[in-house]
Amino acid sequence: MRRIYLVLPLLAVLLAATCPAQTGWNSHEGGLLKYRVMIRFGEEPDTLPDGWRFGRVSSVAVDAAGNVYAAQRGPHADPIVVFDAKGKYLRSWGKGLFSIPHGLRVDRNGHVWVTDTGYHIVMEFTGDGTLVRTLGTKGKPDATHDTFNKPTDVAFLANGDVLVTDGYGNSRVVKFSRDGKYLMEWGKRGKGPGEFDTPHVAVVDSHQNVYVSDRENERIQISIPTGSSCGSGPIWGPRRGWTSRPRTSCGSSRTATGKRTWPTTRWRGGSCASTSRRGRYSARWRVPGIGYRSRPTGISSWPA
Repeated sequence: MRRIYLVLPLLAVLLAATCPAQTGWNSHEGGLLKYRVMIRFGEEPDTLPDGWRFGRVSSVAVDAAGNVYAAQRGPHADPIVVFDAKGKYLRSWGKGLFSIPHGLRVDRNGHVWVTDTGYHIVMEFTGDGTLVRTLGTKGKPDATHDTFNKPTDVAFLANGDVLVTDGYGNSRVVKFSRDGKYLMEWGKRGKGPGEFDTPHVAVVDSHQNVYVSDRENERIQISIPTGSSCGSGPIWGPRRGWTSRPRTSCGSSRTATGKRTWPTTRWRGGSCASTSRRGRYSARWRVPGIGYRSRPTGISSWPA
């Protein structure tokens, strides 16, 4: 069964441990998922340049080769730091380019997209840090076709179109063509279907459904790429992220009603959980040191 997994974009990468079937995944509600920390990137092994250390890490992404990209805000390392899958430092870049790096994604071409909530822009780079394109107008917060107000994340459709969650200052999702042309947008501040209060992160599943973390409304909304509401419900869970591996496309009469809720069980903040695509709760594990907040803050796509 394909499930939706909660993940944490921490400096440490959490991977599920190899466990006997009776102590690992359980399909019944409330089952236990065991995990262990495999690598503390930048610390174990410590392969960063001398004197470097991370500040606050705002986002982590992985490219097709398994390299790990981390966006960090501290003064003692470059803003974007790249490791191989075993935690070895490879390269870094971005010094002087960012104000407040926030979201980071890698597209299918290996290009790195970073949102900057201080400069109100979205930047596209090659994997080695060459700037390709900038969306938005640097230093000009607004809600026009060519401006953002503290954009938070980027997601990609199969045809190459780009979605930007314009979430801290505005309450919308903006769609661009692959070459950066404005196409459309949806959303406004509110609590109804298709309305947002801090659309913080978005991800597109294998059927091109758009999942938006509607953080302050404590839910994840699901839409089709045109922005039509396709179902939403309250999500009670940890602070950081969802990873989705959905089974069927959105648009059936069941999901189009917008009456589905995820899940029926309230999760406490600071825990991670797994559900089926339709929201059936299946497993949970606690994350030490994480506070108790129920607002869903991030989403990451797990390949189908």
